[in-house]
Amino acid sequence: MPKRPMYLQHVNLYVRNAERSKEWYEELLGLHTYEYRPGWAAFMSADEEQSHEVALMQLGDDAPLQARGQVGLNHMAWRLESLDDLKEFYHRIKQKGVPIERIADHGISLGIYLRDPDGNGVEVFYEMPRAEWPVDYHVFTREKTGSGRFPGPWDAEIRRDGPPIAQPAAAE
Repeated sequence: MPKRPMYLQHVNLYVRNAERSKEWYEELLGLHTYEYRPGWAAFMSADEEQSHEVALMQLGDDAPLQARGQVGLNHMAWRLESLDDLKEFYHRIKQKGVPIERIADHGISLGIYLRDPDGNGVEVFYEMPRAEWPVDYHVFTREKTGSGRFPGPWDAEIRRDGPPIAQPAAAE
């Protein structure tokens, strides 16, 4: 049997404007930019021991945006170390006026879903340590994992059941 990969190293996203997107990821997520080539690409990472976790490749202001629900990347997810870190992130995005697409309680994790300037899905989440999972199988089956383990400032906005709320298509 061939060896399997160690982990996912990076995601490469097409964006209309690499500088605008780079600034969004720096300001909102605090990503480190290892290399930025104006008009072409930005290589960014949360883990400075990695060359990059996301590459933002510029296509130009006239490039068509993805339509929601089309085949392709749904979202990338950035894990925070603690529930308190997620609460701090929540307050920061509220202060900056960044729209939240949804907040979802997945039983073993809580995710805040956003869209970057080009409509690419971004989740910022906290996941319980594996030793604290209520089960070690069917980890996304609500009947097995339950919900409500992540109280916080998002309580009025949280979704605990069903698929994501349908959103209008991103504006051109």
